[in-house]
Amino acid sequence: MHRPSLLRNRLVRGLGATTAAVALAAGLTACGGDAKATGTAPSSDKVTIGALSNGAARQAELSVPVVESLRAQLPNEVRDRGELVIGVGALPAGFPPLAFVGTDQKTLTGSEPDLGRLVAATLGLKPVVKNSTWENLFVGIDSGKVDVAFSNVTVTEERKKKYDFASYRQDNLAFEALKDNAWEFGGDYRNLAGKTVSVSSGTNQEKILLEWQKKLQSEGKDITVKYFPDANSVYLALSGKKIDLNFGPNPSIAYHITQTASSNAPTRNAGSFSGAGETLQGLIAATAKKGSGLAEPVAQAINHLAGSGAYGKLLTAWNLSNEAVTTSQVNPPGLPATNS
Repeated sequence: MHRPSLLRNRLVRGLGATTAAVALAAGLTACGGDAKATGTAPSSDKVTIGALSNGAARQAELSVPVVESLRAQLPNEVRDRGELVIGVGALPAGFPPLAFVGTDQKTLTGSEPDLGRLVAATLGLKPVVKNSTWENLFVGIDSGKVDVAFSNVTVTEERKKKYDFASYRQDNLAFEALKDNAWEFGGDYRNLAGKTVSVSSGTNQEKILLEWQKKLQSEGKDITVKYFPDANSVYLALSGKKIDLNFGPNPSIAYHITQTASSNAPTRNAGSFSGAGETLQGLIAATAKKGSGLAEPVAQAINHLAGSGAYGKLLTAWNLSNEAVTTSQVNPPGLPATNS
């Protein structure tokens, strides 16, 4: 899931059919490309998170004062312009809860643009959010039309040749189970023995699950792996107890949990695992052009937001607290080519 197309698709594929259709319709209304942030300018220290999310997040208004010492570290061009151009690759359909078009059919909402707005406010800049396709997101960074991307970009050693990174979230997979199912993954593949697990074909999570299956088989045990044509079929199988677990991207599962909360078959997160595998914790990071001078002040802004509590409130609002990082790192170890 670390090649661009797969990285983007792994969240889109986690959507239910109805949700995906709604998101697609909303996304197509934004095909003009740019969506400006609402409510935050250099003169205001208020940032609204979770806005227009149609129940995907708990909306809150956070106080985010400018930190002048961090603002002073910005490249002169960005500081003098007074704007932080934030790139998000959410066209055409978006990928809740990370980035999607809100209920007003025009505002880009989600945890990714929300964090970009919080960082911009900390640095005393007006956030300008540009929505594009995944491919054009990187074109925007390369051309200088985008200052920094907040778009679920995984740090890889290959990408570090062209871009600078400031990490802000763990890149995790997760198991979704019915709320009345007490099973826990506990970080041990042996706990999967005897379980029936759904997974999407051709994904990173499938690769990991099949590796675990081989290990169990060598120990005289097994997993039953199930494939379904779409996410809606997965959720019907889960609610009907035709499968025990669904293994997929943690954010898409976090989103689905919020959607099932009031249903007859509520679900929960039964454990997570690094999308990079057992030898490395994958990291999601703000992405800037190499040598732009933005990664360091952005990382320090994220660390300031963590210290003030705003970062934690953001993740809680979007049900992503289990992907929190302790510290934002500049250019942390990324996935090697053999993992990407």
